[in-house]
Amino acid sequence: MYNGLYSIHVATLDGHGGKGSGVIAFQNGRIYGGDAYLYYTGSYTLTGTTFKGEVVVSQHTRALDARPLFGRSGDQPGQEVGIGVSGSFTDGGGEMNGAAFQGKQSLLFKATLKRLISFD
Repeated sequence: MYNGLYSIHVATLDGHGGKGSGVIAFQNGRIYGGDAYLYYTGSYTLTGTTFKGEVVVSQHTRALDARPLFGRSGDQPGQEVGIGVSGSFTDGGGEMNGAAFQGKQSLLFKATLKRLISFD
């Protein structure tokens, strides 16, 4: 993964029907990002044009009129969800798959990444 800021568009699998969009930064093995309700922190490793990593998603704003992709409407900020991710990348972006573990339930998703800017 090239160091940079990416747009991320996520869709859940397994019939959950959830979608979400935000921004995510990859920089020297670290992951940072967020959207209107959630922020993401984590780490990743590279092997050629593939990557794998772990991310913790935390809710920063209570969602009264919407359902965040991870979490439930009305949940108090501070809830965390652990996610394992893997994917591949090119010069302009990448594809990512992941599994989020929320309580006793797992949620599978796929995401499309588009590089917006590069970091030095």
